[in-house]
Amino acid sequence: MAASPGLPAPWSLFMATLVLLIVQAQGITRHFDFNVQMANVTRLCATKSIVTVNGEFPGPALVAREGDRVLVRVTNQVSHNMTLHWHGIRQLRSGWADGPAYVAQCPIQTGQSYVYNFTITGQRGTLWWHAHISWLRATVYGAIVILPEFGVPYPFAAPHEEVPILFGEWWKADTEAVVKQALQTGGAPNISDAFTINGLPGPLYNCSAKDTFKLKVQPGKTYLLRLINAALNDELFFSIAKHRLTVVEVDAVYVKPFTVDTLVISPGQTTNVLLTAKLFYPKANFFMSAVPYSNIRPGTFDNTTVAGILEYHNPSSGSVSSSFNKDLPLFRPKLPRFNDTGLVTKFTAKLRSLATASYPAAVPQSVDKRFFFTIGLGTLPCPTNTTCQGPTNITRFAAAVNNVSLVLPSTALLQSHYTGMGMSKGVYASNFPTAPLSTFNYTGTPPNNTNVAQGTRLLVLPFNASVELVMQDTSILGIESHPLHLHGFNFFVVGQGFGNYDVVNDPAQFNLVDPVERNTVAVPAGGWVAIRFIADNPGVWFMHCHLEVHTTWGLRMAWLVRDGSLPNQKLLPPPSDLPKC
Repeated sequence: MAASPGLPAPWSLFMATLVLLIVQAQGITRHFDFNVQMANVTRLCATKSIVTVNGEFPGPALVAREGDRVLVRVTNQVSHNMTLHWHGIRQLRSGWADGPAYVAQCPIQTGQSYVYNFTITGQRGTLWWHAHISWLRATVYGAIVILPEFGVPYPFAAPHEEVPILFGEWWKADTEAVVKQALQTGGAPNISDAFTINGLPGPLYNCSAKDTFKLKVQPGKTYLLRLINAALNDELFFSIAKHRLTVVEVDAVYVKPFTVDTLVISPGQTTNVLLTAKLFYPKANFFMSAVPYSNIRPGTFDNTTVAGILEYHNPSSGSVSSSFNKDLPLFRPKLPRFNDTGLVTKFTAKLRSLATASYPAAVPQSVDKRFFFTIGLGTLPCPTNTTCQGPTNITRFAAAVNNVSLVLPSTALLQSHYTGMGMSKGVYASNFPTAPLSTFNYTGTPPNNTNVAQGTRLLVLPFNASVELVMQDTSILGIESHPLHLHGFNFFVVGQGFGNYDVVNDPAQFNLVDPVERNTVAVPAGGWVAIRFIADNPGVWFMHCHLEVHTTWGLRMAWLVRDGSLPNQKLLPPPSDLPKC
């Protein structure tokens, strides 16, 4: 940079440095181009054409800093309609960039583009992005890495290296054909054929020894693993043989560190862990393995194991990038049984917010609005003169929140709300039930009538209301864990338990001091979870189970948060390139 006229060069340099520091402190604008396109990928002995971003599977990582403005131009070059969701980004007043199809936006049609425009405010850590229409997120997903502001350290020792690790599912079949067939028959969809780590199934599957993720470490160094569960339908246990993991963050919120042999991570969730390598070269390799956690009864799930390999740099080899030595002993972790709910409960009980001066836990201490939602499966009758493959031959599978199975409209809910045409044109109603219309023994013998209602009904909140929501699993068609994701907000998990929620006694046990803060929480199988949040983000916000099969069946709803009275409390106008239905 040339010196300014009339100023000595050192002063000019000082001013330039000051300007740079101001820009860094305020954040910068980062531009990304995401081209949705087909690519041929070979896994499990077969090649198939899949939907990707920029031809990559998993897709490219989006790296930014807290405070940055992010512009992602998404161009759809495939025959499927497309939207992308920036999972966990608060999207303060920028609901147009949130992504769920027919909730926040109409899909990007073939040959069209849309620029997602949002600012990362008050967040740092690991999140992720994925397709948010039909089952296309099976292959369309990637990491979001949000670094702290310049000069702000992690609240733990800086790692030697940071490594995103994305868990996924691989399907030999076309997932769009899988979900289409399930909806036509009313039955449960087929399950995946393998799990993956960073897109690779690993050596425990046929033809996959060459398709194995390998993490090379140096003795004595500490590594930050950014774990993301991008699987469509499975919660997962994860463990590394003969190594312990220290949990330091979930859903881009720091937690009080704790160390475990095995962790659990639900679809939609992220978990940052510190892995400290052994002090000396161990002359061995170690499996990094993930297996499903499932308590569905009856039902089937992908009960297979994905493995990557942790290998050590041999100091005597002289090269950090020396090739994998397959002659060394290979240790496997001791993995829990697929239905080990006890381990899940112990793990989740350890999650606590840092609750420090720098990272406070702003838990709402009083509540303006209380809601009770039943979460679970149900049925719908077969169409006239047909048979179905649901629980009986005259029913098809469904799912619901407070017995309402959300039907998505043919236009976007957010745009309908913004234009004031949502209710007047019949796009949606504003009478979503705040509690079950009829009470029953939620985790006991289910009622005889398991049919659910269908509709497009929103729950309206005034701006800045403090909300307490209890979500209760039901035993209808069997108890099951449900990872619920709330768009547009973080929330505090103030309580959880098994059996039916006790409105008299359970609130006395709530943690209002340092509960974990996150955006996706698993409602325990046969139990309940209580969350609190402040409705400080105007717009229409999707909430749904992150098991894709359940979302497809209707386990989803939406909150309408009204504008506040001040200019900075109102939803921004839609962008000019917002896709049209």
